[in-house]
Amino acid sequence: MSEQASAASEIAGGYTTSGGAVELGSVVVDGTVDPGARVRIPLAMMNRHGLIAGATGTGKTKTLQGIAEQLSAAGVPVVMADVKGDLSGLTQAGTPNDKITARAADTGDDWRPAAFPVQFLSLGTSGAGVPVRATITGFGPLLLAKVLELNETQESTLGLIFHWADGKGLPLLDTKDLRAVITHLTGPDGKADLQGIGGVSAATAGVILRALSNLDAQGGDEFFGEPELSVADLMRRSDGKGVISLLELANLQSRPALFSTFLMWLLAELFEELPEAGDLDAPKLVFFFDEAHLLFNDASEAFLDRIEQTVKLIRSKGVGVFFCTQLPTDLPNPVLSQLGARVQHALRAFTPDDQQALARTVKTYPTTPHYALDKALTSLGIGEAIVTVLSETGAPTPVAWTRLRAPRSLMGTIGGDAVTQAATSSELHGKYAQTVDRESAYERMAQKAAAAPSPESAEKDGTKPAGTGPRKREDDDPGFVEKVMGNSAVRSFFRSAASAVGREVTRGLFGTRRRR
Repeated sequence: MSEQASAASEIAGGYTTSGGAVELGSVVVDGTVDPGARVRIPLAMMNRHGLIAGATGTGKTKTLQGIAEQLSAAGVPVVMADVKGDLSGLTQAGTPNDKITARAADTGDDWRPAAFPVQFLSLGTSGAGVPVRATITGFGPLLLAKVLELNETQESTLGLIFHWADGKGLPLLDTKDLRAVITHLTGPDGKADLQGIGGVSAATAGVILRALSNLDAQGGDEFFGEPELSVADLMRRSDGKGVISLLELANLQSRPALFSTFLMWLLAELFEELPEAGDLDAPKLVFFFDEAHLLFNDASEAFLDRIEQTVKLIRSKGVGVFFCTQLPTDLPNPVLSQLGARVQHALRAFTPDDQQALARTVKTYPTTPHYALDKALTSLGIGEAIVTVLSETGAPTPVAWTRLRAPRSLMGTIGGDAVTQAATSSELHGKYAQTVDRESAYERMAQKAAAAPSPESAEKDGTKPAGTGPRKREDDDPGFVEKVMGNSAVRSFFRSAASAVGREVTRGLFGTRRRR
């Protein structure tokens, strides 16, 4: 046995598995591929989370495609975003060619073309897929503040607005509902309603309202509303295969905050809705979080804390989460430390910043006598990756330079018309296609305003309500509320609106509404 073959066999020994597994490819040592030295992720470890990283054009999307195929074949539903529009080929069997034949020979893969069940989804009504929506109430103040790019004081004020609406049983279904509540709370009656727990200054309200207008201009008015997506519809099977829910996001590249935060909302919904499952032979669902760096950009400390908690705890619900990004350093260390599988495609080291990122990436891998990782990570070919995962016993496997096997489905897009046709013929289309605008906060408050007596008539008949007379100067001073919200105890109270935000609505870890 050659020295290279012996090393490849030694590395592959850490990847043997007695149960089901996702096969990534075969081990490469000194440029030689050993087709018999296979690199696998045990299905039982797929809920220990993972990272798929690498520079643009290094093969990340095809890695995602190949993993999703095998999970689907094993009966595991998958949720993934298609930011560039080139994962729709999962619905059609691949076409053999010389490159695929050569890759199959290199990796010892018995490649056969195959298609997989895909449900196409789109945020709002302007995409080609089945429209999916969330209500403002369901989304919650913390995630909405991230979408609106609010600062900490504005985030706290938004928490107060949700707290008041929750306590009054006012459904916030779309952006016009939230506008109606904000307008009320900045008026005389609203200030009286908030006595004792703070207030909403005109300046802060103006910032939030302007941010809502910008969101509407970017399609938020299409996304927020009903019917709200049920996470049960993400966990379906078809003829024994797990359905791949593919969120088409090609039309949302100019709105990164919206789609990245929506993915976090889906993850929070899964966490709140699913029961504890413990250790399973295979996960209930695997969630691929593409363009993950967008979620962490400019995120508040409270937001990052909740992401870390969700990643830690959702494993026990049988859900695996794979973050996909260019650099491991795009993720905070507390999140990165929770990821058991690492599939690192090639990195570039053209600038001093690139070189620092490379050095930090090398430190996240176990030491290995077989590769100089700093050189290996910049020498990987397209469709190759440095891999380490968790074995069946939960121990990290040896670092393996891996030539990844080719996907079995079509590696390319099927076109917008085909996506639209597949979406309109799906069983979810009838459930979610039509927007529903039922009575909510906007209508109820409009009715109340229409029924209220005018100030002149109230003055004449003596029914002028208490609290409408002159107020102390400090209550009307926008700086007053900012001082109140700056108090650490008050800020902590509203950020922890996860568990005690009113009589009518209870909220979970991310401030999202818990469904009854």
